[in-house]
Amino acid sequence: MNVLLLEDDIDLGQAVADHLEAAGHQVHWCKLIAQARRVEEAELALLDLNLPDGDALALLREWRSAGRTLPVIVLTARDQVSDRIRGLQAGADDYLVKPFDLDELLARMDAVCRRSAPPAKVMVGEVALDLESRSATRGAERIEFTAMEWSVLACLARHPGRIYSRAEIETHLSSEGLGESDSNSLEVIVSRLRKKLGPLAISTHRGLGYRLDA
Repeated sequence: MNVLLLEDDIDLGQAVADHLEAAGHQVHWCKLIAQARRVEEAELALLDLNLPDGDALALLREWRSAGRTLPVIVLTARDQVSDRIRGLQAGADDYLVKPFDLDELLARMDAVCRRSAPPAKVMVGEVALDLESRSATRGAERIEFTAMEWSVLACLARHPGRIYSRAEIETHLSSEGLGESDSNSLEVIVSRLRKKLGPLAISTHRGLGYRLDA
């Protein structure tokens, strides 16, 4: 797997790079945010936060706003709950506080990659979603969705249990040529989806976004 490592601490960066390469990964080690912006082939990113040219959370927000969905693990000495919340709100998939065990890092990498692989079929209560055929059924009953409703649902269904921010959902809509209007706000769409899937199918997390509770 191609891994982007953004870390300016030479000793730690070298230790992580060596361990990952010994495990069979290809590592692109960057020490500046400007360098990391030029790495396009990464399949997973490990981001330190405090870099000489800025805070890597700004880079992460750029990626998520642009629709870049590669798994991201934040590696940082910031251990406050508020710091972890900021990282997750910015789009991180996991958060590992320094100092950490290198084998635990590998295990977390495997875990976020498993979670990042979108399922072909998802059960939401009694509703079966087939993301490949873009269909939903409750027993023998077929449930119909508008294009925008299905797009929002498909975005959330890529990783059931993960909170998607408004920006991520809107980026997904934009990638499919869809956009919001006054009469089709995200809140209205989510309300319609709850009526079709069940009131507990999608949970709202204030200040964070929405989650499909499959």
